[in-house]
This record gives sequence, C-alpha cells and structure tokens, in this order.
Amino acid sequence: MIAQTPAQKRKSQHGATLVEYAFVALFVLSLMFGISGFGHFLYIYHAISNSAKEGTRWASVNGATCNQDLTCNGTNGMNNDPASTTDIEAYVRARLPASVVSSSSLTYIHASFGTQTGSPDVCTKAVTDTTGASYGPEAKYPGCTVIVTISYPYNFSFPLLPTMTTTTAPCLQPGWCITTTSEQVISH
Repeated sequence: MIAQTPAQKRKSQHGATLVEYAFVALFVLSLMFGISGFGHFLYIYHAISNSAKEGTRWASVNGATCNQDLTCNGTNGMNNDPASTTDIEAYVRARLPASVVSSSSLTYIHASFGTQTGSPDVCTKAVTDTTGASYGPEAKYPGCTVIVTISYPYNFSFPLLPTMTTTTAPCLQPGWCITTTSEQVISH
C-alpha cells in the first residue's frame, strides 16, 4: 500500500467540504427563517393583543355616563356619545398595525358588553332609584364590562412549517388562528 502525501489527501477531500457546507448552510438558513417566522408570529399576536386592550380602555371611558359631565365631546380621543359596539370595532381597527390592516378582510373584531360578579343590577335589568326614576337596563353603565375579541389567521411563510388548510372559529380564513380577548370594567 502506497502512503498518500498531505497534498493528495487534501485534493481528495475537496468534494467532502462542499457537501458539509451544503448541510451546514441548509441548517443555518432553516434556523434563521424559522426564527424570523416565529418572530413575526409573536409580533402579530402582540399587535392584536395591544389593539384589543386599547379598545376596551377607550370603551371604558366612553360609557353611558360620559355625556353627564360633557367629556364625550369628540376631543382628546373621546367619542361624541357613549361608545357603541361599531364605534369600538372601528376604533380597534384603526389601531391595528399596517401588516394586519392590509389584510383587514381576514381580521375578525367583535366588541360586546357584559357583566361579571359584582356588576350593578342596571347592567341587566331596570332599576329604580330613591327618587323613583327608572334606569336601565344599560350595558354601558359604569360597573358593567366591555369585551373586545380579535382573531387573525396567521400563515407562516417558511415552507418547512405545516400550512393550515382548515378554518377554525372565530377566524375567517384558514391559518393558525391567533385569538385574543380583553375585558375591562366600564369606569365612566
């Protein structure tokens, strides 16, 4: 058996280096695109969660009694009247980032009013005060709650991750359904 010189050994391994580089490059690129895709997923989740919280905060200060002290005058971010569900949904849609707004037909936004333990009776039934005046039921009254739900179907652009082909409620299109709900007590 004839011993190979170091130059001959290096020459015979040129193809091996190229194959090793291809495997490492494939792994590194997959890792980078995967991190980028999951980072965008988290960005979208944070953005819709923040928009839902902003919507409930805005609705909680635009409740049924905001006209009594004239704060519902349309200035400084206030509404002209107590906020309706369509007002809240429009406010939330305006707070969504551009990447979500550009696909607004995909975004499901639902606002509603509700009650929780300790909510005043006026939220669900008519009540009479000590003067004999009757109020309610008024779901926007202070102490009642406002609930905003946002759903967005997210599709990863990275080809190694599975593509969702089914639509899950409350999302309107197929994709990984990101859903967030914010609930806040009406304070005004």
